Amino acid sequence: MVGNVWQWIQDKYQTSYANTPTDGSASEGAGEGRVVRGGSYRSLNTDSVRADIRDLDNPADQDDNTGFRLVRVSR
Repeated sequence: MVGNVWQWIQDKYQTSYANTPTDGSASEGAGEGRVVRGGSYRSLNTDSVRADIRDLDNPADQDDNTGFRLVRVSR
């Protein structure tokens, strides 16, 4: 899960979890900043290569150390 590439998350980036959904749904809204998680093979700080680490990125920016994971939800 970690150390390969930062993963895009659907949530809009906020500095805290105040006023975010408590039901597990995404925190969406206007703005360019989105959450990325997990760190990358290019991370210089080993503390950033953890599943619980989150950072801010702009989806319009492209690089080779940010990607996404496809998930199928079974119901």
